[in-house]
Amino acid sequence: MQDTYMMVKPEAFAAGHVAAILALAVDNGFELVRVRSLGMDQELAEKFYAVHRERPFFGDLVKYMTSGPVCGFHLRRDDAVSRMRELVGATDPVDATAGTVRFRFGTSIQENAVHASDSPENAQLELGIIFG
Repeated sequence: MQDTYMMVKPEAFAAGHVAAILALAVDNGFELVRVRSLGMDQELAEKFYAVHRERPFFGDLVKYMTSGPVCGFHLRRDDAVSRMRELVGATDPVDATAGTVRFRFGTSIQENAVHASDSPENAQLELGIIFG
């Protein structure tokens, strides 16, 4: 069993998609370990997305992630990280495979409904940031 992290972003949260997104994860064999709804402040968003600090979009990303509540899920299953990456789909919803989270709920490359850990190491880091 492997742990991973998925977060419903502000626009998907505001649109009421949290339950549907969690249901997709559960229907695809993920066990819900913990859930937390929160409002990210600037400090938390900057810490969470520190890997992107030098990228030109970092400021916009932090502003966007602090624009409304998010919902974080600690999920578990075999090959959780790679399976979750398959389930969420391509970063840009235009490129996402039909049936994936981002195809169904994403609206743009930034407002793409969810964040998902990209490695087991980052999953542990992200889980620690959000759940302590």
